[in-house]
Amino acid sequence: MNKNITKPKKPEIFQINSKPYGRQYSKWTEKWWQWAFWIPKNQNPIMDKTGENSGIGQSGPVWYLAGTTGNTSRAKRNCVIPHGRSILFPIIVSQYSRSEKPGMSDRELIRYISKDINQTSLLEAAVDEINLTDLSRFRIKSRRTFQLDMVKDNIWDVKSGTTKAVSDGFWVFLKPLTKGKHTIYFHGIEPNFETSVTYNIDML
Repeated sequence: MNKNITKPKKPEIFQINSKPYGRQYSKWTEKWWQWAFWIPKNQNPIMDKTGENSGIGQSGPVWYLAGTTGNTSRAKRNCVIPHGRSILFPIIVSQYSRSEKPGMSDRELIRYISKDINQTSLLEAAVDEINLTDLSRFRIKSRRTFQLDMVKDNIWDVKSGTTKAVSDGFWVFLKPLTKGKHTIYFHGIEPNFETSVTYNIDML
């Protein structure tokens, strides 16, 4: 046995009650949705199966990895991330806005968003083949609406413009990884949707 082989370092994760970079965990998930709906469908990382669009709209200390939606329920992507960035990704999440449910009150919208997430049947995530555990503790649910600017030709084909939205689901917020190559895998199932994504990452 080669005693000089170094085991992969266990990934470090921000705790749910922490304030990464001075902002609440929940506020970062809202920023993720604002990023996702700011990018048109033909360039959107959520619709991208290869990772070629993964750098669009990325700025600041946190890098957003995309899940999937619609017909793109599975993806294997390649991505280059600047060293020192933390990484936020959704295992499985849901979002609704007033653009889709104009007749609902804030309270009704918050209840509605949870109906499928409450029945999540699978949560898996791994970093460099190290399985992340107790993922159910990373559920983030909106307590109030947040502003969302829908770009024209957005990923869900809803009316463009400013609206109010809510979100619910399971997220992982990684502290910066070491320089070099990494893999991130996540897989989630709820009654009406399944998503499975693998990212091959160069942290440069």
